[in-house]
Amino acid sequence: MAGNSQRRNRRTSNKKGAQVGSGGKRRRGLEGKGPTPPASARKGHVKNRVANAKAKHSAKRPAPRRGGAKGTAELVVGRNPVVEALREGVPATTLYVQQFIDSDERVREALQLAADLGLNLMEAPRPELDRMTNGLNHQGLVAQIPPYDYAHPEDLAAAAFDEGEDPLIVALDGVTDPRNLGAVVRSVSAFGGHGVVVPERRAAGMTAGAWKTSAGTAARTPVARATNMTRALEAYQKAGLTVVGLAADGELELQDVEALDGPVVIVVGSEGKGLSRLVGETCDVRVRIPMPGGAESLNAGVAAGVVLWEAARRRG
Repeated sequence: MAGNSQRRNRRTSNKKGAQVGSGGKRRRGLEGKGPTPPASARKGHVKNRVANAKAKHSAKRPAPRRGGAKGTAELVVGRNPVVEALREGVPATTLYVQQFIDSDERVREALQLAADLGLNLMEAPRPELDRMTNGLNHQGLVAQIPPYDYAHPEDLAAAAFDEGEDPLIVALDGVTDPRNLGAVVRSVSAFGGHGVVVPERRAAGMTAGAWKTSAGTAARTPVARATNMTRALEAYQKAGLTVVGLAADGELELQDVEALDGPVVIVVGSEGKGLSRLVGETCDVRVRIPMPGGAESLNAGVAAGVVLWEAARRRG
């Protein structure tokens, strides 16, 4: 009897318990998954790997005009300089006007230009403007220019290659006059160049004077700052650009240089001193501009313009 009781109370393996449903998974599994994604979106496909590689390359390269050193803020002081700067499109952010200023035609024009450009207008007492300008004769008008956002030298060539064009770049070696820099920027823009490179130290930067001389072209022609000009030129050479230096004793005349119709960097030295030794040694070729009139040298703006014209002519 004990044995029969144990058999009656023992669970058997075929006793039914609670059954778990599919929860609709089987039905959903039969539904379609939509259209087949393009090859570039399918993981493992060769086009997907190519797209990922391009995206990774773009992420590594800094965006144009964001990879270089920052400039410093600047003040334009005085009625005539302020009006001229605003007329030429110098990128001011704020116009300071002295309280109770004696208005004349220049003050009225400055206020109108500031309003048209959407600048901040700040009224300030004379002592405050004296402090801001370190006692300069501001005549009641001061315009504030923000720091220029320099590009990285590599961005200039990269942007040209991205557009399917051969880079045409001008590098300035030891040019200290901002007006010469502005003139070069204007010539680069006029002849289809891709930018200008300047050294970070002992050289002209994008000041209000350079902006004015560029006649507005600085807004669309990037300027890059190189920590070391020699290394920047070597990097251009590795990227496939020919470095052409302008020198009074160059081994070739301008018309004999074949490299101008390809990817090229034109290096212009300062008037009088010319190219520095290291930069001159880095150049692939040194070129002289024929001057039948007998002038000893040309300033940087004129020399760059002559070579850029020749390069543009050959590129058609």
